[in-house]
Amino acid sequence: MDLSGVRKIAVVGASEDRRKYGNKIVRDLSLKGFEVYPVNPKAESIEGIKTYRDIEELPKDVDLIVLVVPPEIGIQVVEKAIRLGFKRLWFQPGAGSKQIEDLLKNNGIEYSFGRCIMVETSF
Repeated sequence: MDLSGVRKIAVVGASEDRRKYGNKIVRDLSLKGFEVYPVNPKAESIEGIKTYRDIEELPKDVDLIVLVVPPEIGIQVVEKAIRLGFKRLWFQPGAGSKQIEDLLKNNGIEYSFGRCIMVETSF
């Protein structure tokens, strides 16, 4: 997936726990200058950034949604993302599944599986 032009990134599975990848990704992308939108149903803010409870609350101009959640949660997020019109999804290692990929293929979504967003945004 070409990430040029991506400025606004939502992180589904963002975490308040600094040891978890859902937090490390938020910090990493913020430090690289991206506008980050953490998504977590239980947190008010993560790393000082306002948190969204669900992708339905996200601004419609978010360029990319990164998923750092298990596939059984990810499939629900994908279904909502398709319904809401989001077109670019990134699945951190372990977040994707064949069921998710089949759903994405049939709905014209640009996506990436198995690559780490922190590595891929090191430009």
